[in-house]
Amino acid sequence: MAISLQTVGITAKDLAKSSLYRNLALAIPEGQDNEHHVDFTSKDAYSIGFIPENAMLHTNPNWQPPKGENRISMQFARKTPSEVDETHKKLIESETPIFKGPWDSFLVTTFCAGN
Repeated sequence: MAISLQTVGITAKDLAKSSLYRNLALAIPEGQDNEHHVDFTSKDAYSIGFIPENAMLHTNPNWQPPKGENRISMQFARKTPSEVDETHKKLIESETPIFKGPWDSFLVTTFCAGN
């Protein structure tokens, strides 16, 4: 059997703030901010798991939070520059931290969100 990506885990200091990914079309279940973890599963069958720091410490008592900012970056693509601009505007309006605004890469029009 071939190895395939199943889950990318993100340790979140405040799980409720991870809801910003709902604005990026990740169907993260609402109302689970106090759970041990919250998962988003894509139509391609991989998942992104959001794990609160206290749950990570329960699993691994030696775990320490990363130092500094930019624990992870996620890049999201849209088909047209106007779709990117529209999404970027919605994120700014919802006070989502954006560390790099829209740009044109050699593949797609994209932007980075998170911090």
